[in-house]
Amino acid sequence: MASKCDVRPKSLKRITTQAQAKKYIAAQIKEIQEQVGDGKVLLALSGGVDSSVCAALIAKAIGDQLTCVHVNHGLLRKGEPEMVCKVFTKQFKTNLVYVDATNKFLKALKGVEEPEKKRKIIGSIFIDVFAKEAKKIKGVGFLGQGTIYPDILESKGGIKAHHNVGGLPKDMQKFQLVEPVKFLYKDEVRVVGKALGLPENMVNRQPFPGPGLGVRCVGAITRDRLEAVRESDAILRAEFAKAGLEGKVWQYFTVVPDIKSTGIRNGKRTWEWPVIIRAINSVDATTATPVKLDWQLMQTITKKITKNVKGVNRVLWDITPKPTGTIEWE
Repeated sequence: MASKCDVRPKSLKRITTQAQAKKYIAAQIKEIQEQVGDGKVLLALSGGVDSSVCAALIAKAIGDQLTCVHVNHGLLRKGEPEMVCKVFTKQFKTNLVYVDATNKFLKALKGVEEPEKKRKIIGSIFIDVFAKEAKKIKGVGFLGQGTIYPDILESKGGIKAHHNVGGLPKDMQKFQLVEPVKFLYKDEVRVVGKALGLPENMVNRQPFPGPGLGVRCVGAITRDRLEAVRESDAILRAEFAKAGLEGKVWQYFTVVPDIKSTGIRNGKRTWEWPVIIRAINSVDATTATPVKLDWQLMQTITKKITKNVKGVNRVLWDITPKPTGTIEWE
C-alpha cells in the first residue's frame, strides 16, 4: 500500500472558513477523480466525523463508484445507524451496505470482562464482517479511509492507515488508499464536513471510541445493561442540548458498571444498577477537567434517567480530572 509523501504540504493553509473549505473540496474532487478513474472504492463507514467527511467527499467525486459498508455492531448510540443510512442513501445517493451484526458481536462478547480482550474481539469481528461484505463487491481496487493528519503524526510507523488495514485479509491489503482528509486536523475536517452539507450533529459528533458503548458497559456486556447505557446516554444528550450545552462541553456520556445497589421504587425494594455520568472539557485529550454543571440540570437528568431507564435506581457523577482518571472507564 504505497502512499504519497505524508508531510502536510506547505501550500495547504489552515482551513477555517467555508470559502476555504469549498476550495479544498473542489481540489479533492479533482484529485480523487484522477486517482480512481473508472475504478471502484470501498469504505467502512462508521458514522464518525472522519469517515463521514471522507465518504461524502468521495461520493461527490465519483458517485456510484463508491460503496460504503456500515456495520452495526450493536454498540452504537441511539439513532446513529438510522442517521448514517439516511444521510448517505438519501442525501449523498451512496451505494450503502448496511449490516446488522449485533447478535454476532454480543454472542462473542458474552462473559468477557477484561477491557482489552473486549476491544480485540470487537475489532476482529468487525474486520471479518467487513471483509465478508467486501468480497461480494466485484472489481474494487481502492479503499477509502478517513485518516487525518494527527493519525499520521501519532503513528510510530508514520502512517496510521497502514495500521488500520493491517488486520485485513491479504487480498484486501493490495487496494490503493484514497484518503482525502489525510492532511487535515480535526477542526478542519469539521469545517469541510459543514461545507459538504453533512448534518450538524454528525459534523460536531463527540469523540467516540471504536468499540462504542462496549467500553461504557463496564465488565461483561449484557443486552439489558447495554440498553441502559444507550438509553441513559440519549437522555443525557437531549438534556444537554435543551440546556444549550451542546457544542460547549467537549464530551459527555454515561457509564453503567456491573454492580448493583439497593433502592426504592413504588414503595418496594429494588436491586439495580447505577448510571455514572462523565462530563469533561479537554483540548487534546491528554488532560481533562470536569465540567461544573447547574444543580437543577443535574437533578432533572437524574430524575429522568431513574424514571425512564429500566434497571437503574441511582445516578452518580464522575468529577475526576485526567489525570488521575482517564476519559473513558475502560
